[in-house]
Amino acid sequence: MTDVKDLPVFMIANFTVHDADTYRKYEKGFFPILKRHGGTFHTFDDAVHTFEGAEPIEGRLVMFQFPNEQSARDWFADPDYQTISEHRRAGTKMKFLSMVHSLPPRN
Repeated sequence: MTDVKDLPVFMIANFTVHDADTYRKYEKGFFPILKRHGGTFHTFDDAVHTFEGAEPIEGRLVMFQFPNEQSARDWFADPDYQTISEHRRAGTKMKFLSMVHSLPPRN
């Protein structure tokens, strides 16, 4: 049986950019650190459409992936990431940053 911690994980973030210049400083540093931890960027969308639910997603939705839970945790704890994330915190209003595990293989 595959341990959920060994499965790929998807990171989903939802935030509103209120200072684009400050947020760009974060974007410039984000991708090299993501790659260092084995992450891959999938997409972002500033016009998400919510079909159902009491609280529609507003602002930007971002999706990226890591090979496993530990890689995601290492990325988030990386001192370089924490340093650049200050630009994200200053330039956006974060609603959530969530980690979602992949489904285990079916036999």
